[in-house]
Amino acid sequence: MVGFTNRMPHWLEVLLGERFFNPCTIHETAKKNEKNIFCLDCCSSFCPQCLPLHRPHRLLQIRRYVYHDVVRVDDLEKLIDCSFVQSYTTNSAKVVFLNERTQSRPFRGSCNACRSCDRPLQDPYLFCSISCKVKLLLGSEGGLKRELRECEFLPLPSSCELDEGQLTPDSILESASATSSGSSAGDGGGAGARATRSTAGTESLAQRRWSAAGRPSGPEVVNRRKKGVPTRSPLY
Repeated sequence: MVGFTNRMPHWLEVLLGERFFNPCTIHETAKKNEKNIFCLDCCSSFCPQCLPLHRPHRLLQIRRYVYHDVVRVDDLEKLIDCSFVQSYTTNSAKVVFLNERTQSRPFRGSCNACRSCDRPLQDPYLFCSISCKVKLLLGSEGGLKRELRECEFLPLPSSCELDEGQLTPDSILESASATSSGSSAGDGGGAGARATRSTAGTESLAQRRWSAAGRPSGPEVVNRRKKGVPTRSPLY
């Protein structure tokens, strides 16, 4: 996170640099003592056993998916615009990765890729994680500030103590059309309209890149029909 901490809110800097799901040093012998809750007011992580001390604060639950930290889009959208960050639907929840994931080898294909780390993405997403989007926005004047949102109240779900945050490995890539329609329907068009205005240039750029590659706008579905069991012709 070195290099752009001066222009980043302190809570966001700590959130992207924090290591979650380590055992809590205060409750070493307790069950479910992994630190999977982040307090925006204290800028620290803690386990569910420490929750009573932070109840009045703004809290964000971190979940674990394929050994990486993810956050529900519904929760994170109250703090920062998640538009054009690739999302996944798993355990009936739409989530995004907090940080970029290490790639075994560099991507050299011609299809859509993350604007920051070149990880392959589903079109027309531009970022694989919140961290990648933040890095790019910090390179433009006032870019990150326009994406941040004021949030004075961010409670945890009532079932947080029972939720270990471990998501099953099966997931579904969230299509861009579903993301757009879900955002506009959930906020009555207010936040969705703001997101559309703030990312209009980015969206047109993604569309131009996709058109230049000569690829279709949606996933191709190939209908292959199975052949029947071969039969021999009768002998006369």
